[in-house]
Amino acid sequence: MSALERPIRVVFFGGADLEPGARQFIALIESNPEIEFVLGLCEGRGGSFADLWRRRGFLALPVRGKVMLGECLAFLRAPREWLSRRRIAARATSKFVRAPDLHAPAMLELVRAATPDLGVIYGGPILKPALFRIPAHGTIGIHHGRAPAYRGKKTTFWEMHNGESHAGVLIQRITDGLDSGDILRQGVIPIGRKSYSRVWREVQDEGCRLFVNSILDVKHDRAQFTPQAGERGPLFRQPAPATLIRFWLRRLFRRPHPVLPQ
Repeated sequence: MSALERPIRVVFFGGADLEPGARQFIALIESNPEIEFVLGLCEGRGGSFADLWRRRGFLALPVRGKVMLGECLAFLRAPREWLSRRRIAARATSKFVRAPDLHAPAMLELVRAATPDLGVIYGGPILKPALFRIPAHGTIGIHHGRAPAYRGKKTTFWEMHNGESHAGVLIQRITDGLDSGDILRQGVIPIGRKSYSRVWREVQDEGCRLFVNSILDVKHDRAQFTPQAGERGPLFRQPAPATLIRFWLRRLFRRPHPVLPQ
């Protein structure tokens, strides 16, 4: 592999409902002169809210409300930065294609025709080798949580739920295994007495920074992948409503954390 003298061509893989962190990441790569954002693929049927409703039912309403509240707070914190990011992300949407199955023959051919150097995935579906191996340098993705101890969904929540001192985020190579790829870059965010929303925001910001730098590592032929080390943890899933209530009450009254991660 040699360094690319031109901008690195990147294809993005995501879910139907792009979370704020994904939109922030898209704005960063769209505005970076060393990165050419050539194509975005989102897996879903219909609109993003319709897809969210199919997956979460009535919980789609509070989930969408939480996202909207977070966007409002982000705008109030830094209105110029928020508006600029939204404009850039909106410009990138012209390169997006939505499909019910990203692994359909037509989608695979669309990715091949884009001739990407690198694939990137943020909050998207589980990719199969037929798709993530198309880019010349493979595909890398972001994972919120320290691997391999925290795999699966909502790992930042589970790190806080289990009383960890830091929340992790990393960029890894996409492989056949779930959250098991070699690590390119990683970082940690101190938790302390911070609120969940603040920890999550800091994890997202750090993750976007690491992700952009990882793309540039590949472009400049300085990427060094390290195998995951340590004990393999359980596969975490979406917390049940009762678990969420107990977590918020414990954070409110500063009670000790449980010893076990269940």
